[in-house]
Order: sequence, then C-alpha cells, then structure tokens
Amino acid sequence: MSTVPTVVKLGGSCLDDMTRGWWDDLARHGRNHPLILVHGWSKPLKQLSSRYSDPSAILRDRYGNQSRWTTPEVIADIKTVSDTLGEQVFALLEERGITAERVLGSDGLVQAGQGERWWWRDKQLVELDNLVGPITDVDPGALKNLRAGHCYLVTPLARNTAGQEVNTDADRAAAALAGATGATSLTLVTDVAHLLIDDKPVRRITAQAAADFRDRGATGGMRKKLRAAGEALDRGVERVIIGSAPVSELLAERTGTVITRT
Repeated sequence: MSTVPTVVKLGGSCLDDMTRGWWDDLARHGRNHPLILVHGWSKPLKQLSSRYSDPSAILRDRYGNQSRWTTPEVIADIKTVSDTLGEQVFALLEERGITAERVLGSDGLVQAGQGERWWWRDKQLVELDNLVGPITDVDPGALKNLRAGHCYLVTPLARNTAGQEVNTDADRAAAALAGATGATSLTLVTDVAHLLIDDKPVRRITAQAAADFRDRGATGGMRKKLRAAGEALDRGVERVIIGSAPVSELLAERTGTVITRT
C-alpha cells in the first residue's frame, strides 16, 4: 500500500454524470492509496438558486481572470451544497469499503492572501469587496488520517490574513493540496475527454506549451485548469492529467491529456 496520496479534483458540473463503475474504480484505487478529493460546486449552486446562473454573478478582474462574486451569503450557500455533495460522495464510497470525512479548507487547511479589489462591471473598473483570495499556503497536518482506504473530501474555502472565510478556485486548491501533501500526480476530472488545441485532442504537452495556449487561446474553465496545472508542477507534482475517464485510466495515461514539466 502506498502512503503517497492520490489527489483528484471533481468538477461540480460532472458529478451527476459519474457512473457506478466510475466510483467502483475509484474505490479499488483507494484501497491502496490515500485519497484527497476536492470538489467544485458550480452546477449545484445553479441548481440551488437561479441567481447563480445570472451573468452578473461572475466577475472579471483587470488581468482577465474570472471569479464568482462572493459575499457571506454565497459562502453559506457553498457550504449548503457542499453538505449535500458530501452526503452523496460518502454514501458512494462507504458502500465500497472506503471511509471518508469532509474538511473545509477554511478550518486550518488552506490559507489565502489579499484578494483583488478591482473588477470590471458594465465596462468599468469598480472597487468591490469580493470574498475571494489566492492560496498562499496549505497545512497538510490538518489531514491527520491520510492513509490507504480513507478519503478526505475537501471544500475549497480558505481563511485569509484578516481571518475572513473566502472562496478559492477548486482546481488551484487541488494543485496546492497536491504539492503540499507530496502527491506525484494531480488528476482534474472534468466533462471533456482531452485538452483541445485547434479542435484536436492533445494527449501530452509540456507545462510551457500549456501555458502558452492558456494565454493565447484557452477560455473559461480550461484556462483555470491550465493555470492550476502549472502551479501544481511548480509545487513539485510530476504530472497533471485532465480528462473525463475513471481515475485509474487517467493515471495509467490510457486517455486524457498529460501535462509534464518537460
């Protein structure tokens, strides 16, 4: 059995589409490897309230990065959908022999820095108190039961230097957790089978080439995934795999897109 964790980010938009076979595969892998699952919440939030589907709920900063406009009420809604997701994931894992526990990143696991204050709204830059922040540190000591047969489900919130609970990007949180816990791979499970460049699937790409495409042509969620991939590799992770297949298939590089330092 390995003590090196397998870190997997589960896209909020694809959780409902995962088959029982997908969870069977994850449980088989998890019997021999500690599991850290980081979940997104975009689709569950939209299902909770129509206001999260409003374009005004998404802000863009002066550097072109997108973020959900986060208030204390949004933080509370994130926790609400996270509770429901946790119940679903725990039931799926525990019936397959994997014990599980949920951790809020803001409970001592993930620290964040000062967030951007200037955002585009109605074609103007305005100053907003948006409760988001870039990840600055992860304390792996908060994951005290990191062992084979056990899974941590992490809600990617963080605590900033002012003690505020803030929203963080789930892909980038997974990257920071992978680096802090000594994971050799980061798997980003999404609803697309590969990274596409010029409408062609990419099976393998270097971090530099991925960063060039990120800044040249990637949009939306894939742009954030490529940024997270670069951050994971910078933190010592050996490879990042992006795809929609079972985790063992992605780790074996039989499908998906593999991003490496060289």
